Amino acid sequence: MAAEVATDIMTIRTAEPVSEQPFYIPMTGPAARPRRSLKHDDTFIVLDSHGDIGASAGGPDGLFNADTRYLARLELLLDDLQPLLLGSNLRDDNSALMVDLTNPDIFRDGRIVLQKDMLHIVRTIFLWRGTAYQRIGFQNHGDRPVSFDVNLLFDNDFADLFEVRGERRPRRGTGSGKLVDPADVALEYLGLDGKLRTTVLHFDPRPTQLTVNEATYHLDLEPQQVCPLFVAASCNKPASFRPAPFFRGLLAHRREMRRSTAGAASIETSNNIFNEVLCQSMADLNMLMTETPQGRYPYAGIPWYSTTFGRDGIITAMQMLWIDPRVARGVLRRLAYYQAKTVDPLADAEPGKILHEMRGGEMAALREVPFALYYGSVDATPLFVLLAGLYVERTGDEATLAELWPSIEAALGWIDGYGDPDKDGFVEYRRASEQGLANQGWKDSYDAIFHADGRLAEGYIALAEVQGYVFAGKRLAARCAARLGKSDRAYQLEAEAKLLAARFEEAFWCDDLGSYALALDGDKEPCKVRTSNAGQLLFSGIVRADRARRVGADLMRPHFFSGWGIRTVARGEVRYNPMSYHNGSIWPHDNALIALGLARYGLKHSVEQVFEGLFDAAAYMDLRRLPELFCGFRREKRRGPTLYPVACAPQAWASATPFTLLEASLGLEFDAERGEIRLRNPRLPAFLNEVVMRDLRLGPSSVDLCVHRHGEEVSLEVLRTRGQIQVSIVLAQ
Repeated sequence: MAAEVATDIMTIRTAEPVSEQPFYIPMTGPAARPRRSLKHDDTFIVLDSHGDIGASAGGPDGLFNADTRYLARLELLLDDLQPLLLGSNLRDDNSALMVDLTNPDIFRDGRIVLQKDMLHIVRTIFLWRGTAYQRIGFQNHGDRPVSFDVNLLFDNDFADLFEVRGERRPRRGTGSGKLVDPADVALEYLGLDGKLRTTVLHFDPRPTQLTVNEATYHLDLEPQQVCPLFVAASCNKPASFRPAPFFRGLLAHRREMRRSTAGAASIETSNNIFNEVLCQSMADLNMLMTETPQGRYPYAGIPWYSTTFGRDGIITAMQMLWIDPRVARGVLRRLAYYQAKTVDPLADAEPGKILHEMRGGEMAALREVPFALYYGSVDATPLFVLLAGLYVERTGDEATLAELWPSIEAALGWIDGYGDPDKDGFVEYRRASEQGLANQGWKDSYDAIFHADGRLAEGYIALAEVQGYVFAGKRLAARCAARLGKSDRAYQLEAEAKLLAARFEEAFWCDDLGSYALALDGDKEPCKVRTSNAGQLLFSGIVRADRARRVGADLMRPHFFSGWGIRTVARGEVRYNPMSYHNGSIWPHDNALIALGLARYGLKHSVEQVFEGLFDAAAYMDLRRLPELFCGFRREKRRGPTLYPVACAPQAWASATPFTLLEASLGLEFDAERGEIRLRNPRLPAFLNEVVMRDLRLGPSSVDLCVHRHGEEVSLEVLRTRGQIQVSIVLAQ
């Protein structure tokens, strides 16, 4: 019988066609060179380790603006040969990429005319205001004059980002190129949406020879002589546009970065490796921040998600709330501005719903993809309410609360209305068109929501963690209503939250699992699968304390906890695959929210385990940067975690994870009404003996703190205060 069941399951799974995975990101082969990314506002660039674009296979190379590629190739050659790599590094603040190269042996007529390692070539690249700037410096370290040609090959396809991701289009617009003058080239594309997109390349000094796809310089260098060349590629600028001089633009860019980050708390610890993790995380978060008309917004990740995402922006703002609550204000105001007002099935839009994703490319404009303004997210709306409440608790900013209250009420209206189509008290989803996402929680792979026997859930699906978000959101909204003097509304919301918690326990608890169901399907049948979603329930506070302890203990057992972190799906479940996107991999942000939940229920030893696992993983990662996700294989001695090949890095909520883990470990709480910062049951993991937090703000006041570890206990030292502020340690069961 067991063999027959296994055969049936295998039949079901092998019969699933790949076409069931819309907007899948294919991986056809390894990248020949490592990739590096830079971003400024709505523009980002992906280059290889040599500083080239499109010179080696396997990467999503290009200069992108508003979901369109504005440069698909920019390759440097010496006498038609590729230079040799010495090394490449991002600046610590992500403001520029520096690449050191040298020449190979260059032959002419069978004789070496330039011996290798005679030329030092330095490429410095940065982005600013829609333009990619590059300085290419050459220095002759030989003892005799040298002559050589420098070839810069460039081209563009103006591909929509979804084309770069692998989508096929039956028709495209028309492209062309023209010489504007002896130092400038314009590449143009007239899209099917009627929009003209232009890339202008400016060369300084003007090349020896220039065509629409190549700039050639003939250089003669004396010993020790230095010669710089400058290239600027601008997105959607007029042909007459002249970029700022390189060094003036670079200094202005760095000044802007310093101004935008001023006012956030800073953290330093006794562990140098963890300091590097924190510095890289903050640099990545600052790079992903985008100035929008509504305020700064953390774009989700590079390369695939460099745009406004509702869920990602909300969770990142939530993770950063204790460090810099201004991020939450920008996120809330922007999402309120784009909150759905009408029903649009193609966009999965309904009144009151919060945006999932927005795109500015040609395919979105033509609705070849539904993401121009797309609302196919079941959790962004309750998370919006949740973040609004947390922001007000953190800051006491009642002016912003009053501004946002109509949007909060509209979101609550969607939760109780369109979000609960069968009126059973649970928020559910089902895509309104075949173009939309099949699954609309944070695990949005087509196969992420399933039953214990492997069957995919069908019909209207109620995810476990979404009910937790609704519960927490309504409780916080009740407190917001009370602040605004709306006592009846506050009482109503609190009562609704309590009723939801009771109904949730009855419908979702699975005693045979010792955990909560992943979801209820359209027939109200629970998906009895052990998943990390149960851990996010702890974060929301919806679950009973006794059951929270059972869930917390289960999450730390080997079928969940790999040694690096908690898997999305427990080992042993039928669809478990440690190399999958959502069914067995490890997501840092998921672990961060689980850690907050473990801390809520006093499970600080488990918080330490999660913290230590992810810290150890980050120590192995390139640049000490936690990626979007990595594989869920069991940890083995003397080797690092296994990477997931197409994970975004940087990715906003992964970058914010180290700060959330520190928040959970220290039990940080902010009481704006009392002007008090509390550390509830604080502990530090074994790799941290001391943590110093400077400029920790609460209203107009701020404080510098130092936390020391003494075994399993900590002591608190107030280093400096500005204004009226209280700091205390709370020890409670």
